[in-house]
Amino acid sequence: MMVLILQSVPAGVRGEISKWLIEPFPGVFVGHVSARVRDKLWDKCISNKKVNGVVQIWSTNNEQRFKMRGNGTVRREILDIDGVQLIRIPDEHAVLMMKEVTEV
Repeated sequence: MMVLILQSVPAGVRGEISKWLIEPFPGVFVGHVSARVRDKLWDKCISNKKVNGVVQIWSTNNEQRFKMRGNGTVRREILDIDGVQLIRIPDEHAVLMMKEVTEV
């Protein structure tokens, strides 16, 4: 299972992603794809300059049973503490520029 959340996504990108995943809510895509397709979708999203923020969450075989990564302008930060991924919410007016987190 994979979840892909996009902020300010153009219709063309949404259409391309909809070939692989369903979109139950605007900017939220869900589906079950291979690791190769997951990484290709990630590359497509982060390379598009019109997509402001991207968060990808997928099932895997670890203690939490999932991994996540993010890129762009978001209000939450993904932290990796001893192999456990957590979300840090800064003060209410902060906006973070999340660097790509690659733990694949």
